[in-house]
Amino acid sequence: MAVFTPVSLEDVTQWITQFPLGQALELKGISSGIENSNFFLTTERNGEQHQYVLTIFENLSFEQLPFYLNLMRHLAERGVAVPAPVANDKGELIVALHGKPAAIVTKLEGQSQMSPQPVHCAAVGAMLAKMHLAGQDYALKQPNLRGLAWWHETTPEVLPFIPEDKAHLLKAEVHFQDAFAACDVHKQLQVGPIHADLFRNNVMFDGERLTGFFDFYFAGCDTWLFDVAVTVNDWCIDLDTGVLDTARVRALVDAYHAVRPFTAAEHTAWQPMLRAGALRFWLSRLYDFYRPREAEMLTPHDPGHFERILRERIATPAPELF
Repeated sequence: MAVFTPVSLEDVTQWITQFPLGQALELKGISSGIENSNFFLTTERNGEQHQYVLTIFENLSFEQLPFYLNLMRHLAERGVAVPAPVANDKGELIVALHGKPAAIVTKLEGQSQMSPQPVHCAAVGAMLAKMHLAGQDYALKQPNLRGLAWWHETTPEVLPFIPEDKAHLLKAEVHFQDAFAACDVHKQLQVGPIHADLFRNNVMFDGERLTGFFDFYFAGCDTWLFDVAVTVNDWCIDLDTGVLDTARVRALVDAYHAVRPFTAAEHTAWQPMLRAGALRFWLSRLYDFYRPREAEMLTPHDPGHFERILRERIATPAPELF
């Protein structure tokens, strides 16, 4: 959520008339994240002000976007706390703005919890399990676009920029994940739509009450366990070292397990999957750091953070799922 495509309030004023949202009053760019151009949009209708999020998609196409926006609608209709996409007067969720696909979704209440305690992790675990179950009957299919195939495509792009010890780790881990993905245990894992990027800044809380998950634009169909691993690797760690906090891990996975019990295959795959989650984000941060795109308010994330997490997951077994 950076700003690659500048948009003014004047640009939006006429464009928004096709939506049942009233008059555009204010537009403010959102600086966090690195994939799309995002803005807080304030509107006025019948004397009342409302807030939304306007997103201009920089990488995803008109053809790809129905998977994400209809998934959000599908989950919202089944009681999962996610932003609801707003359709225009033709029933369209995706409309061109400055020649690029754009969408408006409702803005969640609260704020991100950047210093989570076990109570917050438990709420995230329970809602993540509810989200996975709610997505089982979602009709559209799309693979995780940052999965194993992308790791193979991207690794050669970053290897020339990193020192030998990091290159050795990266190549060895991709090889390990190749073997893991081909094994019988991996083939037994539960699969369905996943968020794939459920970091602390993609969840909103009002005190201890979870008000919603957002930013579904890395979602795809993959193993549910990968989603849990990505989430644990952010919510349940010491940010300086990557070491897991056992109390937070237990809170998150126990709450998930109470809603959607983990399987025996998932128990066996847990340690490799935590490594897979760390690899995915180390690799994407290496790519964003060494192959940056120009954007207003864009600061690439430190790749070293997920390198430390990956090394820690290799060296130290995590608490078991159950």
